Amino acid sequence: MSKDLHGHRHDTHPDIVKRLKRAEGHLKSVIAMIEGARPCLDIAQQLHAVEKAITNAKRTLIKDHLDHCLDETVGSLGRDQRQTIDEFKTITKYL
Repeated sequence: MSKDLHGHRHDTHPDIVKRLKRAEGHLKSVIAMIEGARPCLDIAQQLHAVEKAITNAKRTLIKDHLDHCLDETVGSLGRDQRQTIDEFKTITKYL
């Protein structure tokens, strides 16, 4: 993980940007589909793909943040405290 003038940069950020740009392209396609009066089923399928791409990007960002930034902040912990942090990280997969 490196820091720049604007904040933290993690190894996963380029992948997240790619996912979001892909979602942006899909979203533009959805808008064109709606304007072109395409069938609602086709539109709904594409919206689902956009939503899934954004959700996956969000999960990756949150997981990466917890794995790196939280660990840096809390430092070395006792077993009970470490278990609480690990459980917190695990439950975030249900976001």
